[in-house]
Amino acid sequence: MKKTNVLFVMLAVLTLIAGTAAAQQAPFNEVGVTMGHWHIASKDVEANKKLFLAMGGKLMPGPNPNQQIMFPGVLINLLLGTEKGNGPTQGSVVNHVGFIVDNVQKRAAQWKAAGVNVLPGANNRQDQAFVETPDGVRIEILEDKTQSMPVRNEHVHFFLPENEIPKAQAWYAKTFGGKPGTRNNAPIVDLPGVQLRFTKADAKQAPTRGRVLDHIGFDVKDHPAFVKKIQSEGIKLDEPPRKVPNGSTITYITDPWGTRIEIVQRTPLGPQVQ
Repeated sequence: MKKTNVLFVMLAVLTLIAGTAAAQQAPFNEVGVTMGHWHIASKDVEANKKLFLAMGGKLMPGPNPNQQIMFPGVLINLLLGTEKGNGPTQGSVVNHVGFIVDNVQKRAAQWKAAGVNVLPGANNRQDQAFVETPDGVRIEILEDKTQSMPVRNEHVHFFLPENEIPKAQAWYAKTFGGKPGTRNNAPIVDLPGVQLRFTKADAKQAPTRGRVLDHIGFDVKDHPAFVKKIQSEGIKLDEPPRKVPNGSTITYITDPWGTRIEIVQRTPLGPQVQ
């Protein structure tokens, strides 16, 4: 084989490996859980796709071609059957989700140039910004100048009545094998690929089901074993486990505060489309 052909093949293989590696989610924890996805019931799939691609997401192959976007640490599904979400994240139990970038001002300028509506941080903080999707999913953007990648998934932020926060922190730590702690004196639970944060809400918030961000999802290593574990802890399934056309096994639960959660053992993710 000619040297140029060898180099071409090597480059193609390396590109495939790099794409596949970038598509991987965080490793499973001790109970076989990692962050999986956000599921958006988009009113306008193309508008959402354009926004997330502009922010650095990559198209993924799957059961809904061109309707799944991958960021390091999270898969974003843009379509939920024929459902159209009604209501933004603000006002629901999941008030917003969060990305972390290497430089907020640099990324905000790039995204604005690509047509993304980037909102300023609180009190004009330079290390914080916000993005809202056309349907109303609020995304907090924070900064870590030490990270090597431009953008990655970082957190899910729950708004709950104050007396419910310790219960929620304990529930998520026990159910998903998370590590409870604090951040800026506020309670959190760390899970592979995501930090769950809890903030006091002045009033009870709406459940997520039927809103634009209908549910969040956690991937599990062994679906039957995980389902058996949570059922032994008194958690009821919203529906029996089932296989979907792409071979993944799924079921749903709802936390005691109204967050719909998908539990999925996913077929392997392939390399990004672009």
